[in-house]
Amino acid sequence: MQPGEPSRTARAAAAHRAAHQILEQGRIFSDPFALRILGEEADTVVREAESDPSRRGMRMFIAVRTKFAEDALAIAVERGVSQLVVLGAGLDTFAYRNPWPDRLRVFEVDYPSTQEWKRRRLAEAEIAIPDSLTFAPVDFEHDTLANGLAAVGFDPLQPAFFTWLGVVPYLTNEAMWSTLRYIASLPGGAQVVFDYSDPPQTLSAEGREDHNRRAARVAGIGEPWLNYLDSQTFPAELKRAGFAEVEDLGPMEILLRSFPGYAGPPRDRGGHVLRASTT
Repeated sequence: MQPGEPSRTARAAAAHRAAHQILEQGRIFSDPFALRILGEEADTVVREAESDPSRRGMRMFIAVRTKFAEDALAIAVERGVSQLVVLGAGLDTFAYRNPWPDRLRVFEVDYPSTQEWKRRRLAEAEIAIPDSLTFAPVDFEHDTLANGLAAVGFDPLQPAFFTWLGVVPYLTNEAMWSTLRYIASLPGGAQVVFDYSDPPQTLSAEGREDHNRRAARVAGIGEPWLNYLDSQTFPAELKRAGFAEVEDLGPMEILLRSFPGYAGPPRDRGGHVLRASTT
């Protein structure tokens, strides 16, 4: 990651969200700010997306994980959740299209330099920063998530919802569990939605080939995947850590949500999207 800019993978995720609005007309989820915050012309985004057909799978995965997270958040808000924490916010736009500005306070957590860059992008795109949004700059090399949130008014006694999309695969296992244990410990109760990948050795030969190709791509830009989780054992580990409920969508469930009526062969490659709740 270059100082003062989001990671290249965060920028790529934003480009996928923007491309989904154009190529699939936002069929899975609608984001009117996706293209504006990216700061690129629609033709450029489409040309990039169509230059490599294999990118469609990742684009649909990102659309589904966003939709899954925001649908779960909507249910949580109706049940009284009043705080949303967007971990590794990057170019995420939910805070700027928050449908509950009077009921839901949003905290965007990211590195200070990345947030400065995002603020410039927001100004250039003429996207207003709402009163319901609070930036929480956290330098994880010198501070903790708990301290960073406490400094900007997050209330651990009130129920909270965390989104953590496109981050866990790039963390060490220790860093992942540190965050999950913090979320599980919140006295007000909490939910978190995040995505993860199966260990390559559990995939079919075709799945491993696809994985190795994509892993080499992100490693080549200096942002390697570090963390894989076993879907057969991970939910139980989450429950031992303090989460009472776990909902896990695997590759096949995600495929069916992207393409209802799909009748092709089973799919093992791709990521998982998971929601865990302490209540």
